[in-house]
Amino acid sequence: MNFPLVSIIIPTYNRAFYLKLTLDSIIQQTFQDFEIIVVDDGTPNNDNFLLCKQYEKLRYIKIENSGGPAKPRNVGIKGANGKYIAFVDDDDLWMPHKLEKQVEILVNNPEFGLVHCCCETIDENGNLKNKIIGRPGNSHVKHGNVALRMIGNWTLMTSSVLLSKDVIEMVGLFNEEMPPAGEDTEYWTRCSFFTKFYYADESLVRYRVHNHNISGEKKKYKNLSLYLKNVLRELKLKHVIDQKKYKILIQNLCRMQIKKIKNYTYRSVINLFKLDIFWFLRGRNMKLLLFVIIKR
Repeated sequence: MNFPLVSIIIPTYNRAFYLKLTLDSIIQQTFQDFEIIVVDDGTPNNDNFLLCKQYEKLRYIKIENSGGPAKPRNVGIKGANGKYIAFVDDDDLWMPHKLEKQVEILVNNPEFGLVHCCCETIDENGNLKNKIIGRPGNSHVKHGNVALRMIGNWTLMTSSVLLSKDVIEMVGLFNEEMPPAGEDTEYWTRCSFFTKFYYADESLVRYRVHNHNISGEKKKYKNLSLYLKNVLRELKLKHVIDQKKYKILIQNLCRMQIKKIKNYTYRSVINLFKLDIFWFLRGRNMKLLLFVIIKR
């Protein structure tokens, strides 16, 4: 069988040491029909350029610093030749069979436009931390239309995703107006309304956790809910979702804010959702909000 080309997009900034480890994990893939696009977000030296010269099937693009991964990813998407697109952060690692298994899933299940998996976490030195992330809970839909379950409950790990370029053409690009942290969750949320997701229940990625990670939880959730709310309203206006689904998703967003309320104030929830919140504040949801406020 002739498999389609995969374009692998890596946004990077001034981390040549980790980038080399990432590239080595890609080169060692059992599936080899790929191109690598490294988009350097304005690193002030030539270390990344000199590193990338050592690899075949790799294009290096340097842009002015944008302050986050959204623009580099978009630049990579625009230059991609593959039928499928994969993303990997410049400090994460792929297991050798990652691409092979995910490409086979999409080829053999054309009704799905995106496949993802869970990730093992590693520290700065590559040591396993014995924590698995990116795995949907038992109560969540793992395959198919996941939009109603996804918001406020779980999210995809970007380095684990492989998706069809056809999906990107329907959904559009990453939101470059979002502050760094959360722009990937906002994007996968949009994708969930346009295609079916397939979850491969296997750790095919190692996600590095260290002091230079761009997305702390507090920073991420501070802006994410506002952008997700705007996405939902836009989808409702375009008749992608109806009023009933909109209410359910707003409730999930409110629930996500309440879970994070210990980091902010309950007024942030009220100010964010205003009139929408009355759909959420009913029955046990109201009890949950009061419990969290009193506990504080």
